[in-house]
Amino acid sequence: MENCIFCKIISGEIPSRKVFEDDLLLVIEDIVPQAPLHLLLLPKKHFINCVDMAAEDDALVGYIFRKAGEIAVEKGFADAGFRIAQNNGAGVGQSVFHIHFHLLAGREFAWPPG
Repeated sequence: MENCIFCKIISGEIPSRKVFEDDLLLVIEDIVPQAPLHLLLLPKKHFINCVDMAAEDDALVGYIFRKAGEIAVEKGFADAGFRIAQNNGAGVGQSVFHIHFHLLAGREFAWPPG
């Protein structure tokens, strides 16, 4: 998308601190981290949020969650626990309208989130 900041990061137009990249996914450090580990998992295919996805995208979501787990293990946070969060709409905190997943770890988290 032309004005999407995450699409610009994915294309390399805007620099980022890359943690992982392949043909489907870019993982970057969040610029305003909310935990010792706070990464953004950005599918390279543009979706506004999960409502914008279709059945053919199911495998992509599974891949993103598996990759989040692998990164949590690599970074040493898997045993203590980690959170994967994804917001759908401005009313719940989505501020960039390109689906993305937050991988957070390294501190205590409350439940329910909010």
